[in-house]
Amino acid sequence: MAIPLPLTSYSPISTSSSSSSISRTSFVPLTSRQGNFFSDQSFSRRLPISCSSSLSSNNGSTPESMNGSGLNAQSSFPGMPSFDGTSKPPLKWRRVLLKVSGEALAGDEEQNIDPKVTMSIAREVAAVTRLGIEVAIVVGGGNIFRGSTWAGCSGLDRSSADYIGMLATVMNAIFLQATMESIGIPTRVQTAFRMSEVAEPYIRRRAIRHLEKGRVVIFAAGTGNPFFTTDTAAALRCAEINAEVVLKATNVDGVFDDDPKRNPNARLLDSLTYQEVTSKDLSVMDMTAITLCQENNIPVVVFNLSEPGNIAKAIKGERVGTLIGGTWNSIVAAT
Repeated sequence: MAIPLPLTSYSPISTSSSSSSISRTSFVPLTSRQGNFFSDQSFSRRLPISCSSSLSSNNGSTPESMNGSGLNAQSSFPGMPSFDGTSKPPLKWRRVLLKVSGEALAGDEEQNIDPKVTMSIAREVAAVTRLGIEVAIVVGGGNIFRGSTWAGCSGLDRSSADYIGMLATVMNAIFLQATMESIGIPTRVQTAFRMSEVAEPYIRRRAIRHLEKGRVVIFAAGTGNPFFTTDTAAALRCAEINAEVVLKATNVDGVFDDDPKRNPNARLLDSLTYQEVTSKDLSVMDMTAITLCQENNIPVVVFNLSEPGNIAKAIKGERVGTLIGGTWNSIVAAT
């Protein structure tokens, strides 16, 4: 039995007449070696040999616009050189940890959480995650409950007060997560102790995997232990997930050489060393957090959360606020 077999051939096209290939399909008889199989069929089968007639795509790109391997000339990875030899501006940091104080979330302090503040944070974080920067967040709880303030009231011991404060950070984290996801940012909340009905437990490798997938991870409940602040939790989580910097968002423009509320002539400091923070007893972060950052060579940037655009600037490594543990020039040179 003769089986028609399609063969695709291409007629030569002159460059002056057309820029695309024209295919012509013809069929030649093929004698089957398995006669019994084909003889049982009540119809003829046609076996396709080739189904493509041109390398041109719908958008008109040709092999000349590819770089041999079929890759487009533009690279989709920020900071990496593209295939045509050009490069996008490099990012100073690839993975950052943003520390948001509870007081900053309160905004004008008319209520515990200001939705305008959380939305502002979400929008600026969304802008930088599109650049490929991985963002983790540690939230405080001082806008709801501060353990160190309430310890000793009505017989409340410090440990119990700190645990209540940890629950306050979870409330802030869930609120911030809802705000971020409302504008399309995939977000995960991880708590230092188990609250499986509302959040994931903190697992280091899972947190890193979330970041690698482009999700924002919010760490809540501090370190899970009393007597440790959320600043210490920020330094600890930063070291654990291999983040490159701690960005501390507060209600002030940075670190001053004096209290700006008492001294209007107080000067904003551009940069500080860890030793200057500890020796001058500057109220930037608690000593445990500063020491942890110093031991792990983690720079800290203190900036004002209420200034529009500051979060995005800080995450992208632009000059804003006060840098602790380095100089701006050295950071630029390192990148």
